[in-house]
Amino acid sequence: MESAPVRTVNRPWLHLLLFVLTVGTTSLTFDSLFLGASLPWSARLSEALTFSVALLTILGAHEMGHYLLARLHGVDASLPYFIPLPYLGVGTLGAVIRIRSRIPTRNALVDIGAAGPLAGLAVALPFLLWGLAHSPVVDVPEVHASFPGRTSLWSLGGDFVQWLQVKLSLAEAPPDSSFTPQHALLVFGDGPLMQGLKWLVLGPLPPGKGLQEHPVVIAGWFGLLVTLLNLVPVGQFDGGHLAYALWGKHARWVGKAMALVLLFLTLFYTVTWGPWFLVATKLVGFGHPEVTQPAEPLGLGRKLVCAVCFLALVGCAMPVPIRMEIW
Repeated sequence: MESAPVRTVNRPWLHLLLFVLTVGTTSLTFDSLFLGASLPWSARLSEALTFSVALLTILGAHEMGHYLLARLHGVDASLPYFIPLPYLGVGTLGAVIRIRSRIPTRNALVDIGAAGPLAGLAVALPFLLWGLAHSPVVDVPEVHASFPGRTSLWSLGGDFVQWLQVKLSLAEAPPDSSFTPQHALLVFGDGPLMQGLKWLVLGPLPPGKGLQEHPVVIAGWFGLLVTLLNLVPVGQFDGGHLAYALWGKHARWVGKAMALVLLFLTLFYTVTWGPWFLVATKLVGFGHPEVTQPAEPLGLGRKLVCAVCFLALVGCAMPVPIRMEIW
């Protein structure tokens, strides 16, 4: 005998409270990370709020895309919960909705899964175009990515082994260097999509020139990063929904292959991929619940939507999302 479904009470005040708190934490975190104390208080407040509003608009569009398509298909879903995280990351863990009932068909699964990333991109792209047009070109040092990356597990492990050998007197300490860092530059990785937008707005920049990113550009860049992370085809990520709709139970092997890619990036590019590898493999996992009407075939239009989303995954891909250059 099945128990009666539990009715969930919506609490709009909680969603609003979390949103307001997240405006505060993203503004404060942006001010702490990107703005100098020498700026006037009014300018700092304006730029921090500009970043926060742009970022939360992108995140909100992403989650509302899921929410609206879920409701359209008769799937019970909550309004977005924004997650404040003061002074860590970018001031938020993003936003989520709760799906409180089963998804009926693979077509509905594609609609709900794809609506978030596509809605987020639809908002992020005009923000990026506008922000790039308002970002001044400045002198920057030429930076070159190395392989393995300096923050890869491979390089950090080698540094640790060298330090351990010195501590155990198995090797001579490296000679002292008189180099004293004078400047630090936060470098945002660019995927093919971001590179194309910069070329479209600014054209090719000469060597030694770069952008002083407008707050809206930084918000849009994080929007692309969120799109990338969500479209990873593992488990119940958005990309995992699409993979399951396309390949059913075989999507488990797609997820495992993607986990190997994340592990490779962690080992040889940057350890910052490590937490997402653990989230994907240990927290989310490779399984996916079945739809309630599995016999309904996946339509051609939905297959094309999946293709567009996986092209977006490639367009947003960046082996090293963010790094610090010191000189």
